[in-house]
Amino acid sequence: MKLSEAKKLAKKIMSVGEIPLLVGHFGVGKTDLVREIAEESGRELVILILSQMEPGDLIGLPARGENKTVFLKPDWWPESDNTILLLDEINRAHRSIRNAIMQLLVDKRIHNHVLPDGVWIAAAMNPPDDEYDQAELITDPAFISRFFVLEINPDPEEWVKWSERNGVHESVRKFINSYPEFLSSSRSVSIKADLKPSPRSWYKLGKVLSVLSEDEINEYGYTLAAGIIGPEAAKVFYDSYLRNSNIPSAEKILLENLDLDLKSVDEYNSLVVRIIDFLSSVDDEKIVKYMDEVSKISENIFGMSKKLPKESFYALMRYIVDESEKSGIRGKFFDSLLSELMKHDELVEMVRSI
Repeated sequence: MKLSEAKKLAKKIMSVGEIPLLVGHFGVGKTDLVREIAEESGRELVILILSQMEPGDLIGLPARGENKTVFLKPDWWPESDNTILLLDEINRAHRSIRNAIMQLLVDKRIHNHVLPDGVWIAAAMNPPDDEYDQAELITDPAFISRFFVLEINPDPEEWVKWSERNGVHESVRKFINSYPEFLSSSRSVSIKADLKPSPRSWYKLGKVLSVLSEDEINEYGYTLAAGIIGPEAAKVFYDSYLRNSNIPSAEKILLENLDLDLKSVDEYNSLVVRIIDFLSSVDDEKIVKYMDEVSKISENIFGMSKKLPKESFYALMRYIVDESEKSGIRGKFFDSLLSELMKHDELVEMVRSI
């Protein structure tokens, strides 16, 4: 997303007490983005470069209290709630620093020090690729699930306007305006994390959506959801509820002879994702019940083949073929379903090519 979009969403996320994680290559403007939010909201900005910190810098040094050891406040500790705390280079922090940061993210405290109410927290990192030293935080779902991930790519037009405001030499501005491909390399920006929905992530998403306007939800709803519950769940959620497209439930589609009349290819693609997710999560007890409905389910799936984009229907058939090769009641159900589907000549060639 553009910096301007990330800035808008980051401010909304922090306003409800949640934490945006800004992901972008060096020089893209992550720190400046947070600095602008601080200036516009009248907040003090405290920046912690975590890759340069040791545990004592973060948590404070121990001192003798009344018959017990206490930790002195570190010199960076916010005294006012009118503060933004930026945890920069979070991907390069030592494990001991990340453990302390976890307490800050979860409880808004470190040891006996509690952040003032109202302090906003943001985090920033480079994408995990070979060009940067990386810690293994991205493989820790408990850590990454604390954030709304906002992946930022530089936009040439946006940068030229920024450079003019900041006194960049005219020759540079004109060059980038004429040759925008030279603004930065074409490296992709992704944390490569397998984001999955959880009760916590749905709660966090609901908090942020409550402070967005209807237009903002239409524009940013998917991006926001994908950064906390993952792209697959976000796609279904956005198409089904945020866009009010009223796609029927996957179970209804499989068991009832519905006349599907969706509005776009995206909605049909979303439908396939929902069906595959549903079938993947169905327990054995329901699978037994569906054994008696195999013919009906087969006919409804065949009916979808006439409306779904070819690639989407192919993905559904490939899933069914893969499941039919498994053992147990699930394998038996999908094998029966595949046998019913193969009665349609139109599907025989497709299955043979899988």
